[in-house]
Amino acid sequence: MSIEMRMLVWSVALGLVQIALAAAGSMTQRGLGWAAGPRDQPGPPLTGVPGRLDRARANFLETFPFFVALVLAVLALSRQNAHTALGAQLYFWARLVYVPVYAAGIPYVRTLVWAVSIVGLILLLAALF
Repeated sequence: MSIEMRMLVWSVALGLVQIALAAAGSMTQRGLGWAAGPRDQPGPPLTGVPGRLDRARANFLETFPFFVALVLAVLALSRQNAHTALGAQLYFWARLVYVPVYAAGIPYVRTLVWAVSIVGLILLLAALF
């Protein structure tokens, strides 16, 4: 399995973990009744760590489709090289670090880590031109 595909698989696992963490955080603030209910009305806004975990999850879901498309295009067109391997690794590891950094509420570092993940996407994209 190529490093790009391995990072894609691990990114899927990371996304599932982020969904679970955000759901657990939401349940701690909104309660099991809200989580198990029909959610016809929006729940109260999440605050603190649960809110940050939910926003980190949402941010992951904003960039993940680009990562999937780029990795699959790189593999389908046989454009893998050292830069695409690095790009896939930068994306995954930055997204992994992003979760605890965001949950801890560390400003600037969170933005820097996010930027590293974007550099990873750009490296993948560059291989397609």
